[in-house]
Amino acid sequence: MYLSKEEERLLESDNPTVAKAMEILVALGEIYGADRLVEVKSAHISGISYQNIGDAGLEWLESLNAKLRVRTTVNPAGMDVIRWKEMGIDEGFYRKQIRIIKALENMGAEMSLTCTPYYFQKVKKGDHLAWAESNAVIYANSVLGARTNRESGISAIAAGIIGKTPRYGMHVKENRAPNVLVKVRDGERDDAALIGYELGRKLDYDEIPLVELPRKFSSDELKLMGAAMAATGNKAIFHVKDQTPEWNEFEIPGKKIEVSVEDKESCEPDLIALGCPHLSAEELLAIGKMLQGKKVKKELWLFTSRALAEKQKKLVESIERSSAKVFCDTCMVVSPATENFECVMVNSGKALEYLPKLRKVRAVFGSMEECINAALS
Repeated sequence: MYLSKEEERLLESDNPTVAKAMEILVALGEIYGADRLVEVKSAHISGISYQNIGDAGLEWLESLNAKLRVRTTVNPAGMDVIRWKEMGIDEGFYRKQIRIIKALENMGAEMSLTCTPYYFQKVKKGDHLAWAESNAVIYANSVLGARTNRESGISAIAAGIIGKTPRYGMHVKENRAPNVLVKVRDGERDDAALIGYELGRKLDYDEIPLVELPRKFSSDELKLMGAAMAATGNKAIFHVKDQTPEWNEFEIPGKKIEVSVEDKESCEPDLIALGCPHLSAEELLAIGKMLQGKKVKKELWLFTSRALAEKQKKLVESIERSSAKVFCDTCMVVSPATENFECVMVNSGKALEYLPKLRKVRAVFGSMEECINAALS
């Protein structure tokens, strides 16, 4: 892999953190056959919940001694940093989580604590990024036409410090081409999250789909579809006919498959949780309308970014008058608080996949409307 003289100097930097960051990027580039490094507009760090990284990860973060060169945002933590007690988080966890946040803040990271950085950044088609959150990666590549590989939390930090990432994978135009045409069968349930869930499970590892949908999906639906596809199939990109920005820039794939959506396992929920990925302003508004003048009878937790909750303060207050709770900085997948329940109802294919694996709780799927109705009944 070609390195400029400046990049070679960074590799030999007197600052061990900078030198190690360059070593990480060079190693990745050599493993995946990158020809050079490219400058990135921003980085996004995942995996910052204390339950995820533990004491070893905390100590490593606190050992870093460098400032981030590019705008770098951060994924959800393991708790709402203000209402952590209300979530059932113990003080020991709280203190360790705050130390993780402080370590990243000291490097210059924005404490966005959201998995939807695309709501708060102007990302243009063709922009190179170094993002590590799976739903953000697939949304950026597919819906925005930006270019990012599915970074790890560590490689995203390295890219943020250097301001560059190896040019391979999704950074190369020809690697983004669809190689399978997918038709969603007519007459099936057209829930975006379930379609993404099935696509991820059905497609081979190296298959990039061009999807023919039964109708035009909103950006929130594309978000849910991509998040599910990334969770069940490790996908970094998809194309939707007549909708996503690059769908007609490649040849139509010769290989064709059909997918159908099936109902998932059922259980009686004791928690209904929405916001994986974090809820948008439009989703919060829709939920607010469904809850207006009503009281929930089951635990209803809604997850969104603090920036959005503060911007939509009156709407959040209206929602919480129904006895629903709007939490920020975290979500049902990364927080140990979810483990206090037996069955969680979600409208997210990502949460449906990860809750049993990560939180060891059962999960049941419903549309947003079905989830709200379940909370009210």
